[in-house]
Amino acid sequence: QVQLVESGGGLVQPGGSLRLSCAASGSIFSIYAMGWYRQAPGKQRELVAGITSGGSTNYADSVKGRFTISRDNAKNTVYLQMNSLKPEDTAVYSCNAQIVTTARTTLDSWGQGTQVTVSS
Repeated sequence: QVQLVESGGGLVQPGGSLRLSCAASGSIFSIYAMGWYRQAPGKQRELVAGITSGGSTNYADSVKGRFTISRDNAKNTVYLQMNSLKPEDTAVYSCNAQIVTTARTTLDSWGQGTQVTVSS
């Protein structure tokens, strides 16, 4: 019914940058909050950054000042610009969106995840 597709992950050296994208498609009427989560091996999934439909943002303390979340409502896409990456940022990053379908049901939707590895 709806699908989230992420892109932009990969291997980067410490101090480098990556930009993740997540595009929603399908029977979409509107999208409320969107966000990025990450899960490192052996750790619980954590919220990295979130953004409301109005553009208000929140960040995990560990990424404040380094990561920036943004969205393009016309493209149903959310982005995560990651700068000054550290080895501890290594994880699978997944996007999440609260999507209202054309049938007026609300879905808590997840992408498949994209690997980000920060290593020299």
